[in-house]
Amino acid sequence: MSLNKKVLVVDDEPDFATIVQKNLEKEGFTVDVAYNGVEGLEKVRSNPPDAIVLDVMMPEKDGYAVCKELKGDEKTRDIPIVLLTAVASHVTSTRYTHREGMETEADDYISKPASAEEITKSLKRLLKL
Repeated sequence: MSLNKKVLVVDDEPDFATIVQKNLEKEGFTVDVAYNGVEGLEKVRSNPPDAIVLDVMMPEKDGYAVCKELKGDEKTRDIPIVLLTAVASHVTSTRYTHREGMETEADDYISKPASAEEITKSLKRLLKL
């Protein structure tokens, strides 16, 4: 079964990205993967997906910056973004905060460890499937 919907997964953890990719493909999505924010932005601009699953903590350009850039661009602002993060509200040992994530213009915000089922459900809801 094909949903004819393309999802870009942007995550610097190859194992996690592969798990998400395989599960989304089982659900009928076409999936592309990028392993950092810069690569993710390049892929969005060269071949815009229908939705994006975006990790927060990544090298080169983090998910908050990528989300802000995409939502600030007229050409990409309507692409739904599911922001994934391992940052919990009680974690103070990183420069990322739970509050920052909640304040982004992401269309959904899921804490890691996120199940493939949670991600799929969110994407289906955002894409009205």
